[in-house]
Amino acid sequence: MVFMQIFIASRFWSSNPFPDRLEIDEDKVVCYKPGIAYGYKSTVIKRENIASIRVNMGLFAADVLIETYGGEKVIASGFTKTDAKQVEAIFNF
Repeated sequence: MVFMQIFIASRFWSSNPFPDRLEIDEDKVVCYKPGIAYGYKSTVIKRENIASIRVNMGLFAADVLIETYGGEKVIASGFTKTDAKQVEAIFNF
């Protein structure tokens, strides 16, 4: 059985019509960010390379910051606070 959760940011809190998206499974995290002209740019991070997950709560929405052991930072913006807390809870940091 494959574990996968998908979190999609709210379009309401984004200036872009294409919201950020996080797909988390047992091996990796894939972060989809809207491209400049169209489509998405994806970043794949293996779970063993994740150093920390932080959630920055705003008044209405939250951002998820993923840092790797290699120093890479990925920020996914515009999630509900509940979704952001669920992402953080999955990794138990």
